[in-house]
Amino acid sequence: MPTHSTPDSTPGSTVGKAAPSAASAEFRAGFREGVRTLAPVAVATALWGLVTGVAMVKAGLGIGAALGMTLIVYAGTAQLTSLPLVMAGVPLWLLFTAAFVVNLRFVIFAAGLHPYFRPYRWYQRLFLGYIGGDMNFVLFMPRYGSAAVKGTPEQTGFYVGIAAANWAVWQVASIAGILLGGLFPASWSLEFAGVLALVAIVVPMAASRPMLAALAAAGVTAWAAQPLPLRLGLVAAVVAGVAAGLLAEGRAARRGAPS
Repeated sequence: MPTHSTPDSTPGSTVGKAAPSAASAEFRAGFREGVRTLAPVAVATALWGLVTGVAMVKAGLGIGAALGMTLIVYAGTAQLTSLPLVMAGVPLWLLFTAAFVVNLRFVIFAAGLHPYFRPYRWYQRLFLGYIGGDMNFVLFMPRYGSAAVKGTPEQTGFYVGIAAANWAVWQVASIAGILLGGLFPASWSLEFAGVLALVAIVVPMAASRPMLAALAAAGVTAWAAQPLPLRLGLVAAVVAGVAAGLLAEGRAARRGAPS
């Protein structure tokens, strides 16, 4: 990733030489911390990757198509949503529309993360968006959401560390599910195991009023919005959760109470 430029970066300048080196060290430290932060929740990522890989094979995709899908798409919800549509032979525009709708939550995530990556070129931000996932936003914002300075090398390194570790865990587990999918009996409820893993991650994080408000709003909205088509209930739940969390955090800040 690029380092931030400094006012004095001439070849003979000691400051110009030291600043990029310091930024690189800061990035590497953030990267290592990001990997460590992701480690405790890697089990949930692996389970969902395994479930998605098995589901692709069980749905009838060939190994080549399934491998291409997991490496290029890299979006479990979109992959699981599109599988029945692919097998039903629906038009391509409908397939893309369904995948776009279930991933609308990333528009919200990207808007929240934009101030941290504004200095980078569009193709660099595009890459950061590709490697990003739900875990990036969930783990990044509690740490840096209230940072006075946004866009530091440490923040970028932390984000990339989470993303790189999450991507590697997901791909290894998903490819294992694709290659070994035929060995899993249909009676095994792998989806339920994935849900339990996510619950184990979310519950310890519910340690503040804003987080509790976000979880409550998202849960109620997701339950109430189940009848919506194309899994729009997922998008509604994300919007409600983010809005409730921000509102609760704003009220706590105005009152001077701990969040």
